[in-house]
Amino acid sequence: MLIYKKTLKEKSKMKKIAIVLVVLAIVASAVFAQSASEQSSNSLTNISFWYSPAIVEAGSPPDDWFVYDVLKNDLGIDLELSALAGSKDDQASKLLAAGAANNLPDMMYTSRETMVKLAEQGLLAPVDDMFAMMPDRTAKLYTEGGKAFCTVDGHVYGLAAKGGIVKRNEGVMVRKDWLDKLGLEVPVTLDDFKNIMRAFTYNDPDGNGKDDTYGYGCFIEITSTEEGLGRRVDPFFGAFGCAGTWDLSKESAGLNILKPEYYDAMQYIVSLQKEGIIDPNWLSYKKDEWKASWKAGRSGLMREQNASYASKSNYAPFDKNFPDGQWIVIDPPKGPEGKSAVGVYTDTNNAVVCVSAKAAKAGKIAKIAELLEWMSGDGYYMIGWGKEGENFILKDGIPSVEGLPDPSKAFNEAAQQPMQQLKGLAFYWSDAELQARYPGYITEVSKKYMSAYDTLLEMASKPWIAQAGVELLPLPNSDLKRYYEQSLAEFASGNKELTPETWAKFIAEFKALGGQEWNDAGVAKATELGILN
Repeated sequence: MLIYKKTLKEKSKMKKIAIVLVVLAIVASAVFAQSASEQSSNSLTNISFWYSPAIVEAGSPPDDWFVYDVLKNDLGIDLELSALAGSKDDQASKLLAAGAANNLPDMMYTSRETMVKLAEQGLLAPVDDMFAMMPDRTAKLYTEGGKAFCTVDGHVYGLAAKGGIVKRNEGVMVRKDWLDKLGLEVPVTLDDFKNIMRAFTYNDPDGNGKDDTYGYGCFIEITSTEEGLGRRVDPFFGAFGCAGTWDLSKESAGLNILKPEYYDAMQYIVSLQKEGIIDPNWLSYKKDEWKASWKAGRSGLMREQNASYASKSNYAPFDKNFPDGQWIVIDPPKGPEGKSAVGVYTDTNNAVVCVSAKAAKAGKIAKIAELLEWMSGDGYYMIGWGKEGENFILKDGIPSVEGLPDPSKAFNEAAQQPMQQLKGLAFYWSDAELQARYPGYITEVSKKYMSAYDTLLEMASKPWIAQAGVELLPLPNSDLKRYYEQSLAEFASGNKELTPETWAKFIAEFKALGGQEWNDAGVAKATELGILN
């Protein structure tokens, strides 16, 4: 019995020890797990990013956005997003205020103007070394022009993506069916274009026996980079080497209107008006009126935008009116010296991505580069369209919504827009983007294949003049702008006779109203920005 009792005591003691050991093991395990969790958390690099929304009216990505987890698990990045206001002025105010308080985020979208101010205050990090850290992205998005656009005191302070093919989305077009009916060839020179316009005006190209057609159709569409008579007649100015508001070549920088060749281009435009071979309503047309006119078969030559011409809804009226009608994209006219251009375009986007000096000091440059490289690489479809199989289905590399199990989750539904707010940071104008944006289709009446994407490729392949940063040049004062536009319209309409004497008088008055100061300020600004070619 004594032995038995002793054994029980020993067993009881051993049991207590075992329980203690189990408890200690559990505690140790919990402590280890907590330590491992903290270590894992500490291994994440937090990157704060103030972004410019791709879709202003949509909200930010939700807290459970799957991309957040992908970034944490695959890149070790804890991304913290904050949307900037839609207004450029509001964005600038917020960034400058944050800079003054030394409270800038790690990454931010901003304009070049604000970038320069922040860089001069020492609040931004140079990004010269980042391009080599992002070889794939750099090849897709960053050009030497973009680097020059963001250079301050010899260093690059912003990542300016190229504007891409969609910056060259207009082209000169001609009614091929009219050419064929009249036995004419595609025009090449300015004289060829004028001859075609005469034939289209006076030789009944549509065969309806009525005097209701004209050679060239357009309307006045003025922008800050296409002043005067606007972009729709820029191909004719391009033939004389003076398309757009500004000449940004180093040897002859300045306002095009001050160049002798501008007068020659005006003479050509005036000759079209005098002969009646340009639609006489071109000076009074509103945009919608003009678009309705070419769809009604009023003119056979024009400069038009790819989607405005070829998208399903825009082409439908023309298809219904002229099932056998055919427009083709052609080269802009060649001038007396062989010059030719559809018009001007900017090869960089004005919005740039910057990195704060504070982020660089914290050692985040490499991680930021890794994030950006991922966005235009492995994360491309996630950032641009969402989850494959849920938000889109890849068909030959092109995102499609056909065949999704739940169509309400398709990437083009309004509810999915918050998940696409960073797509501008990923996109590089690939075929996937453009074909998803411009799907081909079969027309309802003529049953022919149409593609705004194919049209875009054709338009972009034609001669254009690149002008990076031209939007940053100064604008004319209101009185000068009014005088400038009204005077050219009066010359073009014939209400004011165009002669060397009347033109010289106009230019003198233009300069007196501030034109010379505008010219000089623009050249100085372009020199400062480093955007002269």
